[in-house]
Amino acid sequence: MEIKDNTFARQFETLVDGKLVSIEYSFQEKKIFLTRINTFEGFDNEEFITDFLKNIMEIAYERKLKVVPILPKIAAFMRKNTTYRDLLPPGIKI
Repeated sequence: MEIKDNTFARQFETLVDGKLVSIEYSFQEKKIFLTRINTFEGFDNEEFITDFLKNIMEIAYERKLKVVPILPKIAAFMRKNTTYRDLLPPGIKI
């Protein structure tokens, strides 16, 4: 999966069948707040979103960022994928 970090739009982007899928973020200190998942009409591939989020977690590891899942869907992903819990900032419980 090829992911582009569009810093101007503050979102990670990838293409599915030539259409844009993105996850919006904001930064505060060394934390990245994942705020929204944008897909196109008719898109319902949850497995793809899971893979997309896993790739973003790897980016967070590489950049030494903590991840704050604002969106309930992303918090659910982190609850299910416990290997990424160490990316949560101190005091954040999901």
